[in-house]
Amino acid sequence: MIEVTKFDGTKTLINQDLIELVESTPDTVITLTTGRKIITKESRQDIDNLVKSYRKEIYADLPFFDRSK
Repeated sequence: MIEVTKFDGTKTLINQDLIELVESTPDTVITLTTGRKIITKESRQDIDNLVKSYRKEIYADLPFFDRSK
């Protein structure tokens, strides 16, 4: 899960697998696959970086699978 800051200052965790769309309108609006929308203080690029960092952390411990063998 990634942590984002809502406009009222509260921090919330979002399951990054449920993110369908991130828009800058100019506020950053995250649309989840459930249809829920969350407006955050983080930029679209910040959200992208948070998701990438989370996935790197999760997948880093997985064993490498060589499909060429």
